[in-house]
Amino acid sequence: MGFLQLSLVLGFLGVSSGFGVDPSLRINVFSELSLGEDPFEGVSQVQGFHDESRAFLFQGTSRNVRATEEGAERMLKKLRNRGEFTVVATLKQEHLNSGVILSIHHADQRFLELESSGQRNEVRLHFRTQANQAHTEIFPYTLADDQWHKVSLAISASHVILHVDCNRIYERVVEVPSMDLPKETSFWLGQRNSAHGFFKGTMQDVQILVMPQGYISQCPDLNRTCPTCSDFHGLVQKIMELQDILAKTSSKLSVAEEKMNGLETCYCERTCSVKGVIYREDDAWTDGCRNCTCSNGTVQCETISCPPPDCPAGTAPVYVNGICCKECKPVCVFSGRELVEGDMKAVRDSSGKCLLFQCRDRSMHRVVSGSCPELHCPESEQIALTDRCCKVCRELPVPAGHDFCAEGNGCMEHSDCINLEAAACCSCKDGFRPLRDDNAYCEDIDECAEGKHYCRENTMCVNTPGSFMCICHSGYIRIDDYSCTEHDECVTGQHSCDENALCFNTVGGHSCSCKPGYTGNGTVCRALCDGMCQNGGTCVSPNSCVCQQGFTGKRCETDIDECTNGLVECDSRATCVNLPGWYHCECRDGYHDNGRFTANGGSCEDVDECKSGKNGCANDTVCFNLDGGYDCRCPHGHNCTGDCIHDNKVKHNSQIWVLENDRCSVCSCQTGLVMCRRMVCDCENPTVDLFCCPECDSRLSSQCLHQNGLLTYSSGDSWVENCQQCQCLQGEVDCWPLSCPSVDCEFTLVPEGECCPRCITDPCQADTIRNDITKTCLDEHGITRFTGSSWIKHGTECTLCQCKNGHICCSVDPMCL
Repeated sequence: MGFLQLSLVLGFLGVSSGFGVDPSLRINVFSELSLGEDPFEGVSQVQGFHDESRAFLFQGTSRNVRATEEGAERMLKKLRNRGEFTVVATLKQEHLNSGVILSIHHADQRFLELESSGQRNEVRLHFRTQANQAHTEIFPYTLADDQWHKVSLAISASHVILHVDCNRIYERVVEVPSMDLPKETSFWLGQRNSAHGFFKGTMQDVQILVMPQGYISQCPDLNRTCPTCSDFHGLVQKIMELQDILAKTSSKLSVAEEKMNGLETCYCERTCSVKGVIYREDDAWTDGCRNCTCSNGTVQCETISCPPPDCPAGTAPVYVNGICCKECKPVCVFSGRELVEGDMKAVRDSSGKCLLFQCRDRSMHRVVSGSCPELHCPESEQIALTDRCCKVCRELPVPAGHDFCAEGNGCMEHSDCINLEAAACCSCKDGFRPLRDDNAYCEDIDECAEGKHYCRENTMCVNTPGSFMCICHSGYIRIDDYSCTEHDECVTGQHSCDENALCFNTVGGHSCSCKPGYTGNGTVCRALCDGMCQNGGTCVSPNSCVCQQGFTGKRCETDIDECTNGLVECDSRATCVNLPGWYHCECRDGYHDNGRFTANGGSCEDVDECKSGKNGCANDTVCFNLDGGYDCRCPHGHNCTGDCIHDNKVKHNSQIWVLENDRCSVCSCQTGLVMCRRMVCDCENPTVDLFCCPECDSRLSSQCLHQNGLLTYSSGDSWVENCQQCQCLQGEVDCWPLSCPSVDCEFTLVPEGECCPRCITDPCQADTIRNDITKTCLDEHGITRFTGSSWIKHGTECTLCQCKNGHICCSVDPMCL
């Protein structure tokens, strides 16, 4: 092979296949989940960022895109106990959507979950550390902007790198993630589970590469290193394989060409039958608002694109019965109004007599109207129309009121005429969409092609006019309108479900799910507390909850406000801030912590806004620092404007503006001082901004379901679940790590049932230690051990000792005994 051929192949491999990637180290998530082959409700194939691979649109909240047990184990086998891997994806996420890109978890333990929050504009990486602690790393970045992005997250031991669109956005050092994945670990795509974390948008090229710099396969230009000998050997092997494939393909192509040559003498014409009319190959006709052709026995139609009407003076564009696009018709001017050809206008003369005129040949002509029919409705229910002299009854429906549809209408096939109070209009039938703004012409919605059907396993979706059918595959019987099975074990009673469980027939068997209010695996179900325990509370017996610290109530539904209940007394320079289940003393505006953190805010000290330049005084005033603030004073003899400086821009005295990066905050300039506050929410105002005031959103579609599936929250509501602050915003649930007050101490512990760390004095009970490498320990042999090191105690096999800042802590591993 020549050098030019080798260069071309190297270039091809670098761009298309991912330079130097061993196929055994590549997990193609779409292929493993059989997307596009096995039907997943709420997932449909669409046009992607490029045409080299398939892309899928994720919609709705009733989908279950989860790998089978065999498929999950096949993927996780490559990841288990690996310390280096990269998640890559190309995606376009809807505005404000908060959803999970992929999730690998076992029960409530998330080993690897990549989430994008459009509500808080951040990317979250959830994982478990090697110390078996849950950890969330947050990267402030907006992916949910309805734009395509290439995303890669590379993990190498404690090193994490986030690339977006081939740009390195973040590089951090974190606790080492644990990939000790137990059996039955589940693998989800586009959602956390069957109820939460639904990603809405399009994904393409979702892969996990078991290598530290997998982003190079997505962005080859980031590769700045020379290939290794192993890489070169792999390329040579790949070239040899390509040569073999080329030879086999050439042989098959030669055979195919011979067969094609034999078909050139054959000719079979296929016709199309439409509404009783036979059309031959390549025949064309117009069907309403569609241009149709007969191609190989199949009718292919395209919607007519009407050009903007360019009507000359004295004419106007109007719809004409039987014609799709508007046409220019002459107009008449009558009483200052324009009427088109054929329009009628009724007027009354000075004596009250009704005169009827019609627009013909650009002028109004008197029309003799006959006698008016007798009306069978009260005079108060009689209305006068502008196009006739006779009144009609306003009552609906027909026959009590007037039947305008019977007078003739332009509603074509698949469009119904609807009587209104003073006229008639067209409306597309169910299963059809309008082709024209007046709904006179409608086309069938192909639910099968557009993924708007509910056909499940063992069925084939068949489109019908206005609807669809789910046809059972050969050898299967129908369960319902949308699914089929070999036989129904739930109906025959040949199942193992608990009496408090629901039985679901499946292919080759059945599944059991406990009824609401019960928990278990479906075979065995036990009762739960009525309504479930909220905010991390534990159900200890029916209708009896033990609450986490900071919550109270029968179901732990009420947060204890330590600030208003007088349980906390903060320093005068701090203010008490209540948090779900907790509180902390936060420095007031004009103060900041001096670094010697104290729980009551006693470490808050005055900020010198004048010296630090954090003031809004204009150039014609002098800044004077005050305790907890500052003042802009006008020098004696000067006439100051009272203007302010904000974000390096001059704001005039009394000027009011909305922050550029926060449309929910309003600021004003008051005699040199900038005052900002959150927007006041007036839910009675119909134009209220629901983004800033989610509590004003009363739409049912904006409600959210709690993680337990039993509670419903309105938009703007918030709650605590598994040490996460969750909020419902316009129908989307978004959760992020609970905000905890900072603790400045050597040893900390998160007590059982709580979420925030507390300072302790016993290092052996500590979860987290502020390591001090200057403090060492002497073991039983007099050997110096550095802090953080561990060893097996001499003379034992199961006693593990650790050096924690000069303190030796030993414990027995029960799994070792």
